[in-house]
Amino acid sequence: MPFRMKLPRHAEIWLPGYVADRWRRWLGAPRSGRPRRLWVAITDHYEPFWRNTDEALAEQRVALWRKQWPEIAARHQDSYGRPPRYCFFYAEEEYRPHLLDRLAEMTRAGLGEVEIHLHHNRDSEQAFVDRVGRFRDLLHERHGLLRRSGGRIVFGFIHGNWALDNSMGGRWCGLNNEITLLRELGCYADFTMPSGASVTQARMVNRIYWAVDDPERPKSYDTGVPVETGQPGCGDLLIIPGPLGLRWAGHFRPRLESGELSARDPVTAPRVKRWIELGPRIGDQVFLKLYAHGAQEDASAYLLGGGLDRIFQLLQAECRRRGMYLSYATAWEMRQAVEAASRQPA
Repeated sequence: MPFRMKLPRHAEIWLPGYVADRWRRWLGAPRSGRPRRLWVAITDHYEPFWRNTDEALAEQRVALWRKQWPEIAARHQDSYGRPPRYCFFYAEEEYRPHLLDRLAEMTRAGLGEVEIHLHHNRDSEQAFVDRVGRFRDLLHERHGLLRRSGGRIVFGFIHGNWALDNSMGGRWCGLNNEITLLRELGCYADFTMPSGASVTQARMVNRIYWAVDDPERPKSYDTGVPVETGQPGCGDLLIIPGPLGLRWAGHFRPRLESGELSARDPVTAPRVKRWIELGPRIGDQVFLKLYAHGAQEDASAYLLGGGLDRIFQLLQAECRRRGMYLSYATAWEMRQAVEAASRQPA
């Protein structure tokens, strides 16, 4: 019987970019040398009301993180003695002041950060601008979150249902010019990608790049201008994706790796090694953006019940093995590190 390898869905979108990235890195390996520093940011699609309308349950979900995350963070540090951070991309449609206040406490303690997550469907331009602008201002002015840069409030963004820039043909978005609108509202970077085996997945993988918006067409982030040393690049919105590629599961079956932290796929040493191999690289620095859905019970049980401890232990061990410095970062710090790396001589 001939050997047949079954690829994950929608491989026609991401596989050419994945192969091109592997080939580019293999050709450039002798010149670029081994990576020296690993930046790690965990970005959570944080939805306390996931499949729930009960205020008490939502509060329990947030309270669990408020209690246990500082205890976990206190047990770990990076190569510079800093604890890990956790980035809560909080769903705008689930805004409750008292829940944000709990997350703000961890932010003030230097253990986390809150950014913007949004689910919307067949939206209008004005409604989108009003919603995001209002939420941005509430986070900053009422809760002391986000920050100012260049005289305005700026934020990181993750799109609900992965449908950034109307990439699902109208469903879960509706705006072909969403990238332009995000730029004008103060978005400093988008952290939605990768979306894996989905039509929303970008063709450019494992590279940090600038998307250039075509306001007449959807999915303008499909490709863009890569950020490289000596070439900061420019465009409408900086895209900072997580790792995407194949890893081998049992019986020689390929599995799609996307940097998700979940109970369905516990983190192992081989996964951590693969993350570093796939992570976007600028010069001698690797940028590893991981993601989770930590308000969901199965995810929180895994992450807070030993999963995060194990992840940090494995990251530290792999960096020691490779002789790399480990840097934990918020989404904003990762964006700043990208800019600094791009300004290094080529």
